[in-house]
Amino acid sequence: MSKYRVYLILFCTMIVWGFNVTAVKVLVTNFMPVTMTAFRIFAAGVSVFIILFCFKKVRMLTKTEFRYIFFGGLLNVVAHHYFLSVGLTKTSASNGGLILGMGPLLTAILAALFLGNRFSVMRVIGILLGITGVSFIVLKGNSGINGISMGDVNVFVSVFAQAISFILIRKASSTLDPRLMTGYMLVIGSVFLFILGLFLEPGGIKSMAHGSIGMWVIFFASAIIATAIGHMIYNQAIGNVGAAESAIFLNLSPFFSLVGAAIFLGERIVMEQILGFIFILFGVLLGSGAFEEMRSNIKQKRAINLTKPSWPIGHKPCRENERKHG
Repeated sequence: MSKYRVYLILFCTMIVWGFNVTAVKVLVTNFMPVTMTAFRIFAAGVSVFIILFCFKKVRMLTKTEFRYIFFGGLLNVVAHHYFLSVGLTKTSASNGGLILGMGPLLTAILAALFLGNRFSVMRVIGILLGITGVSFIVLKGNSGINGISMGDVNVFVSVFAQAISFILIRKASSTLDPRLMTGYMLVIGSVFLFILGLFLEPGGIKSMAHGSIGMWVIFFASAIIATAIGHMIYNQAIGNVGAAESAIFLNLSPFFSLVGAAIFLGERIVMEQILGFIFILFGVLLGSGAFEEMRSNIKQKRAINLTKPSWPIGHKPCRENERKHG
């Protein structure tokens, strides 16, 4: 699969994930959050295994793969979702959103340290543009950052845990199908979240028994479409184009969550948010390496065209000349 196609699929995945924020907001107002998240992620994991079983892609893990999956699940599913939910209850939306926008930068730095990825000037500019765009969105209508709190620390830990998990996913993807990896991570992570829910939310299971049909439709749509299929696609992209290149697309998710809120919850989008989205788009173009790749392809095509022999109109080269020029 070409990188451009992977980038387009990642773009569409960010739309789904952005809209999923609205769905999760609705779910957490009707169910206890940790318990609901555990069930939602477990349903997503089972869905992944059902899909892969139909394509005969399910297999047992090796010991090395299991270690990557186990720690990846603890970081990407348990730590990320737990610390994010706790952190956002103790900090402002401005601070939390801006810290979440640091995810691609942290991933790029870790990829450079542990995967040998290089920082080019264009990619650094792209990362900074993406963070600037997220800043426009999350700081809109607020007085700014109000100082670091324990909530800020918790959100940072959640982003850092997710960034580390992307490195583990990249390493494990050398021998393991990222889609199968997704299923194992979701199921393992959901078990740990469920255990946390038993301690933190004693009435969590009872709250799940009182959901309406509409709530369960949203629940399964979020679990299957956004979490199961979305994470399968995203982890596959990490295996195809790299952790840092995939992570830069995460900057698109905050904007599409605003679009979803505007469509389904009636919230208004203002000029600062549109301006932020423009910064994010340019950040994705530069930070993902797409701009550098396009420029390189154009140079290669020009070089090829310059080396091709030009024949007069209506003149056909003889076989000897054809052999000389390949």
